[in-house]
Amino acid sequence: MLGTVALIILGYSGFQVTSAFGYLPAGLPRGVACRDVGVRRVRQQHRLVSRSWLEFTTGGRTRWLPVYFDPTLVTLTQTDAELAGRTVTVDGMRVYPAGRLRNTEPVGRLIDNPARPDDGAAVTALRVARYGRRLLLDAQSAVVGPFAGLLWVYVAGGGPTAFAAATMMGAGAAVWFSAIRGSDPS
Repeated sequence: MLGTVALIILGYSGFQVTSAFGYLPAGLPRGVACRDVGVRRVRQQHRLVSRSWLEFTTGGRTRWLPVYFDPTLVTLTQTDAELAGRTVTVDGMRVYPAGRLRNTEPVGRLIDNPARPDDGAAVTALRVARYGRRLLLDAQSAVVGPFAGLLWVYVAGGGPTAFAAATMMGAGAAVWFSAIRGSDPS
């Protein structure tokens, strides 16, 4: 079972990385080699999930693209983004998609970036980008670990050692899943 979980984690990680680097499509508009579109960053808060999204309008329709967190996103105001093939560049910085482009607004509460960045926004961005804060955000989903352990012991049997191992594996997989989907610690 551990091998199966490891295979799933490696496969999905590979899929996410190849999509982020543009080897697989993320649903970005194709056919135009390079075009500028107005873009702004919004942060989604839904239950324990916090993600960064780029909101832009193409063809008269508003669309949302989840992106991996970068400290420069905290200071991002309404600007132009360059869509070239399967890559997105905002103010000279490449932004990596963390999922597919959506035509519908993401669920939860969307929090806009300010129209003008705060004087201390750069310092705040570096503070929230620390690994401790990111781990704190991602570790919230580890609460499923004991439930995975109980399910494992119920289905496959075993004692306290099996419960502890399955709990650790479930908690680790939950933290990984939160991080690989592009959590936003801001």
